[in-house]
Amino acid sequence: MTADAERGSRQNRIADVITEYSAVKRLPTSPGEQAVATSLVARFTALGLPARLETVTATSSYALPIGLLSAIGIAAGAMGIVGGVLRWAAVAVAILAAAAIADDVAGGARWFRRIAIPRRQAYNVVVETGDPQAGRTVVVLTHHDAAPSGVIFDQRPMRWIARHLPKLIAMAKTSPPLWWPVIGAPLVVAAGAAAGLIWLSLTGMALCLINVLVMVDIGRRDSVPGANDNLSGVAAMLGVAQAIQEQPVAGVRLILLSAGAEEALQEGIRGFARLHFADLGPQTWFVNLESVGSGNLALLEGEGPVLMCDYQAEFKDLASACAAELDIPLTRGLRSRNSTDSEVPRRHGFPVATIVSLDGDKLIPHYHQDTDTVEHVDLDSVDDAARLAEAIIRRVADPRPA
Repeated sequence: MTADAERGSRQNRIADVITEYSAVKRLPTSPGEQAVATSLVARFTALGLPARLETVTATSSYALPIGLLSAIGIAAGAMGIVGGVLRWAAVAVAILAAAAIADDVAGGARWFRRIAIPRRQAYNVVVETGDPQAGRTVVVLTHHDAAPSGVIFDQRPMRWIARHLPKLIAMAKTSPPLWWPVIGAPLVVAAGAAAGLIWLSLTGMALCLINVLVMVDIGRRDSVPGANDNLSGVAAMLGVAQAIQEQPVAGVRLILLSAGAEEALQEGIRGFARLHFADLGPQTWFVNLESVGSGNLALLEGEGPVLMCDYQAEFKDLASACAAELDIPLTRGLRSRNSTDSEVPRRHGFPVATIVSLDGDKLIPHYHQDTDTVEHVDLDSVDDAARLAEAIIRRVADPRPA
């Protein structure tokens, strides 16, 4: 078979996977998420890989905790307007609400979720292969759940900026901090209460109300097809699995993890961390395949919804070197104010390579939209992501200077 024919065959498999699973509504912790996870176990097993389904406790959405905390900000504002002894209670409550939002979106302890939000089951798919005695481990990471949409995800304002202010887009290296206004709204309430300024308290309450309405809009919706976000990653992982089966690699333990409940802000990988991170050795690297079907692959330098945190540099350089060897264009220098599953291993000190993709406007097209369907996925980009992940695995197994 010629190289073009082999690539065409791989892309057909990618399209088949994305087409099948994008028809399933698979919100975090939903029966659809479970159904896709179960099907993935069967797919990996059919390739001759020891796959298993693991359930972990998780919440189903970020919209509920963030919406409730924003509503608490409104209540704090009302307390501040009443004044008296309630004024300083309002300051404390509003600051606590802002801190809890920051803690939640940044992947902290999430104490508010634990005490206020019902827990359900998320479904992780885990494959362990390679050399179980090897001192080196690579975890290839993706997620198979899908996000709900919402008015807030309308990309037309950013497209307008891209058309009318292209130099601004060209200079941009970090995505907008979308969570800052959500955190800031109750802080405005606190400032208004502390200063005794009713107009400032009302402004903060109005901002909190906007955030509540945004979260209600998100929380009432079913999932989008999620072809690019993140069935492109799932299809790429399956491509990695097949390549490793056809040409086994020695000297490395390989874990393939397709996590559930990523769209509830990394609940599935947090469950995997609780179960397994203590068993991972110090020589463990994570490769995250996240929305890799947008056309132009990029290697994120770091991420952080609240504070930006870079990943370890050496492994990023290794991934970049692998891309260069394969003649795969890989954009460097970009950072994300959104969060991915990579944030969890980064917090635990593991090196991470987060492979994403963007279009010419530095956006993920159709992000969290009902138009995120298979016909909008760049199959070349997905195939390149799979080949790059495979090359990284083989480089870790056979280390040499980058």
